[in-house]
Amino acid sequence: MSDLRKLADDLWVAERRQRFYGLEVGTRMTVIRLASGDLLLHSPLRLDPDLRRQLDAIGPVRFAVAPNRVHHLYAGEVAQVYPGTRLWVAPGLARKRPDLRFEGELGDEAPPEWRGQVDQTFFRGRPYENEVAFCHRASRTLIICDLAFNFGPATATPTRLLMQLLRSYGRFGPSTLDPLLIRDRAAARQSLERILGWDFDRVIVAHGDVLERGGREGLRSGYHWLLRR
Repeated sequence: MSDLRKLADDLWVAERRQRFYGLEVGTRMTVIRLASGDLLLHSPLRLDPDLRRQLDAIGPVRFAVAPNRVHHLYAGEVAQVYPGTRLWVAPGLARKRPDLRFEGELGDEAPPEWRGQVDQTFFRGRPYENEVAFCHRASRTLIICDLAFNFGPATATPTRLLMQLLRSYGRFGPSTLDPLLIRDRAAARQSLERILGWDFDRVIVAHGDVLERGGREGLRSGYHWLLRR
């Protein structure tokens, strides 16, 4: 499951099996090739030899991001495999992973290394994840981890049953647990409105299927309860 899959020019994903509290939810890494030719890894996977060969074939790995406080397991391994790779982490992750050596914390302003090519914003008001969302301008692709899911028929049966209970199966969007994760609705609403102001259609999620079209409308619909003042 580690093969790179091309979604658009300069945009790839790789998927792996991943369990969360005993349930198979899968996980996904996104790879962006910047104008410089350098690669940016979003939510890195374990870089086994096959995946490394595929990455090496499309460009040099130079940058990586651990986009929230949950998606960080292999962030420290990137620099071990590709010495000199620079890592940025989600707000608050440094306290959870003091072992990580990183360039800085992610926020609303993209670092110069990808500014103008990849937008980003810190989704405030959800302290469990402290996720930073990204948007690859050229392919009009939103890249998120846990702000929404898109579980379909390929989902393992136990996970499917739970997601049906959480109204997060067969549809793109947040689950019924998301209102409980948001502690500051005003801050979260402001973050979501900034994301909805981006020009995107495709959405890459960490769990479930990539949504190829209708992403902005789907995200707005899924979070209607948050946008309602």
